[in-house]
Amino acid sequence: MYHYTAVQWLFFFFFYCFFGWCFESTYVSICKRKFVNRGFIRGPFLPLYGSGAIMMLLVSAPVRDNLVLVFFAGCIGATALEYVTGVVMEALFKVRYWDYSHKRFNFQGQICLSSSLCWGALTVLMTRFLHPAVERLAFLIPPAALTALVTVVLVWFSVDFAFSFQAAMDLRDILVRTEQAKKEMERMQKRLDVLIAVAGDEWDSRKEAFAQRGAQKREELFSGMEELLSGMEERFDALRRALPASDILKEKRGEVMELWERFVGNRRVREEKLDAFLKGINRRRLLKTNPTMTSKRFQETLDELKKAAAEYRKGFSWKGFSEESQEDRRDED
Repeated sequence: MYHYTAVQWLFFFFFYCFFGWCFESTYVSICKRKFVNRGFIRGPFLPLYGSGAIMMLLVSAPVRDNLVLVFFAGCIGATALEYVTGVVMEALFKVRYWDYSHKRFNFQGQICLSSSLCWGALTVLMTRFLHPAVERLAFLIPPAALTALVTVVLVWFSVDFAFSFQAAMDLRDILVRTEQAKKEMERMQKRLDVLIAVAGDEWDSRKEAFAQRGAQKREELFSGMEELLSGMEERFDALRRALPASDILKEKRGEVMELWERFVGNRRVREEKLDAFLKGINRRRLLKTNPTMTSKRFQETLDELKKAAAEYRKGFSWKGFSEESQEDRRDED
């Protein structure tokens, strides 16, 4: 077994966090053809790799003289860690920071056979070649200097992790609230359809044009929510035109006005919350440095936020986009 002090274990953890960041940032940057500061936190650390490395050392220690057993121990130990970490992070943050659903022989998209085999190979490489050199480096550094170094990095890492954790929680909140706002809009839309049916056939003449416009909207940047907002504005326009000639609708005037105020208020609050979210540099960084991030329930909103974060430096704002969309619709009409 390995006999290290707590400071040495921390040194190994941070070293492999940094090594993993170098490896994954290089790989993703090559794939994206631009530099990507990969990871959950802002600094050059990937906690999963540091935790995985410690796990590999511990599970392989009893059998480190047998390469085959080291390989399988690494496969099982690191895969278990990856699965538990992925499930916990998805339950907590509502997003997946990695997703193997597109790979063969995956389990719930959290782990897959190819990843497990890679963990096994990395365990062999690390225990036989990399870790002995890292171990010698740790032993060469005077204990007082090593303690000071680990303490500084620990403080940096802890502060960085705290800010990144808060950014991830903010992302979760904006995803949940946006989905709630969308469901509220959909309920309002159904009520508007009932009122339009009461008003008569005036809406029928606009159905085809609206359907065509809806198809075009799906090709635009933000299809889901913006198409919903566009459809509701069309419905309010139809009600306003039908109202003067409809005695039944006159009785519903108060309800129509209440729906309109709720619609405008919900849209304004949504835009303000999304703009406020994107102003946080850690929140934008979280979206940019995790291009493979996915979400089962909130993928549409997550994609919108990713694109908005990429456009943020160009002066993008949700309010500006909404106003531009309204102008486009007025021009089309």
